[in-house]
Amino acid sequence: MRAFITGGAGFIGSSLADRLLASGHRVTAFDNFSTGRRLFVEQNLANEQYRLIEGDVLDAEKLAAAMRGHDVVFHLAANADVRGGLDHPRRDLEQNTIATFNVLESMRAAGIAKMAFSSTGSIYGEPQVFPTPETCPFPVQTSLYGASKLAGEGLIAAYCAGFGFTACVFRFVSILGERYTHGHVIDFYRQLKADGQRLRILGNGLQRKSYLYVQDCLDAVLHGLDKASPGFNVFNLGTQEFVTVNESVGVITRALGVEPRLEYSGGERGWVGDSPFILLDTAKIRALGWSPRLTIRESVERTVAYLVRTPAVLEG
Repeated sequence: MRAFITGGAGFIGSSLADRLLASGHRVTAFDNFSTGRRLFVEQNLANEQYRLIEGDVLDAEKLAAAMRGHDVVFHLAANADVRGGLDHPRRDLEQNTIATFNVLESMRAAGIAKMAFSSTGSIYGEPQVFPTPETCPFPVQTSLYGASKLAGEGLIAAYCAGFGFTACVFRFVSILGERYTHGHVIDFYRQLKADGQRLRILGNGLQRKSYLYVQDCLDAVLHGLDKASPGFNVFNLGTQEFVTVNESVGVITRALGVEPRLEYSGGERGWVGDSPFILLDTAKIRALGWSPRLTIRESVERTVAYLVRTPAVLEG
């Protein structure tokens, strides 16, 4: 397989590249290094099966040229800053929706008809059904990030119908693990590293969240893509459990051996667009033979351990 990965130097993309190379596949990683790290790809630079191209998915001409000669596209590049969406409204449109259009057009020009797309459980907004299935009616969108990803899904579905593409859309919960660089664990870790006596928490700490270990995520993506039916496929990815923010804080502080004073901003949401409860129904992907290996608590512990032994990640 000749795989093309957008966001190939990022947390999930670089981990996927390692997995594909270990299985004997050829990989091209395409990344603008806005959030990707050279630290994550340097081990592959001498591998003849690996190619790294520094480029932006908004550069349609460069993207199309780079994509020629591949069999499948893993479109992972995105702006994932849900909390900052209202500060930069156009960023989600450009980096999530327009970028996805560019990827689809580049695929069409290159004759590539198979893709995997990293979407998000945020597209469900604040649903009334838990665990939330793929067939749940969509409520009003609560974040620009979720809305931009849903628009990307719509484009992909239309290309599947109009141009005969086969696509797997994976609606992730938040992903944890080695090479993690963005989210609550690293936010809390930075705070505690600077001052182990206090920890500021957005919201009331009772928000219920679901997370998934990165290697379990990759297992699901590769398995789902292998088992997918022709056309448009959608899979939720997550565990069958959730933790409160307070419970997650407890795992982090115990791992670091600190007992900080907890200070809350208040309210059931940490920010505008923050969903107070996330739990996805993963029965569809499980029916294909996938299940996660790690619990959420184990995923948090592994993430903290990685941050402790890899201080260079905090420098980015």
